[in-house]
Amino acid sequence: MREALFIKKNAQKWQEYEHFETNDPDELAGRFTTLVDDLAYAKTFYPHSKVTRLINGHAVSIYQSIYQNKKEKYSRLISFWKTELPLIIRRNHKVFLFTFIVFAVCFLMGVVSTLRDYEFVKGVLGERYVAMTEENIANGDPFGVYKGTTEAGVFSYFMFFFINNVQVDFLLFIAGLLFGIFTLYLLFTNSVMFGTFQTMFITKGLGAKAVMVIWVHGTLEAAAMIVSATAGFIVAKSILFPGSYKRLASFKRGMKDAVKIMVIFVPMTLAAAFLESYITHLMSETFDKDGKGGMPVWASILILSISFAFVVWYFVIYPILVERKWKRLNPSVPNPVII
Repeated sequence: MREALFIKKNAQKWQEYEHFETNDPDELAGRFTTLVDDLAYAKTFYPHSKVTRLINGHAVSIYQSIYQNKKEKYSRLISFWKTELPLIIRRNHKVFLFTFIVFAVCFLMGVVSTLRDYEFVKGVLGERYVAMTEENIANGDPFGVYKGTTEAGVFSYFMFFFINNVQVDFLLFIAGLLFGIFTLYLLFTNSVMFGTFQTMFITKGLGAKAVMVIWVHGTLEAAAMIVSATAGFIVAKSILFPGSYKRLASFKRGMKDAVKIMVIFVPMTLAAAFLESYITHLMSETFDKDGKGGMPVWASILILSISFAFVVWYFVIYPILVERKWKRLNPSVPNPVII
């Protein structure tokens, strides 16, 4: 059967399934069985067609409505972190890759620009901040900006860092509604700032020490920024490139994915703010002129390594493993990652 005839024969049925939902279990089961049959036929004869993805999407929606209503051995919260969120991340791996490339390129722009012209630092970070940092370096306390004197002071730093990071990350996400342009701009400016800030210490011969201090919290902070920007780009993509879906339906799907992805930025931002206020200031004491107090260098390396390993594992490796397990356990069920 030709694809056009296949579509004509089944289009009305698919539209009915899409626009007229049902809570009748028997009706849901019947629709699911029918869509799986249509999907098997489409994959066989039109494997690269948009209609195949369309049928797959309808089947996944019905499957998820059935799956979410059945009793589960584990709580909904555990299944969300173990399965649902990793599958959503996997489905949007290309968007994550795009965001990371933009971040890396802009970060390198900050590095190269600072190495070529040190005055660039003042334009990005501000003259007052640069002057303060240079004064701290001259006084043998290069990372004094991170120090807190009292527990109350450290807690106030924690709240400041957390609120500031939440504001930036939320803007990166919500700016996706403006077709991703403002998300791209915010990602550009913040990535350049990251690169410039790091390179400022490199030019002063403090590169390795800066890594031990800044990236203790900076690893999760940068990762949370990339996650939030990715959520914004997912929203923009759903508006600009709806594919075989109607634009409104595509937007709803994109927004749902983006909101679920943004859930993980909360614990990541909390952890980054905690590390920046309670741990980073201890590492700054390690490298001041007195060298008293603070934390051992190995502790910084351990925290940095754990943070980096978590980001790579949960956002890159684990979603792939979850997808493979899904395919193995559900060979006849449409994989939501394919959509």
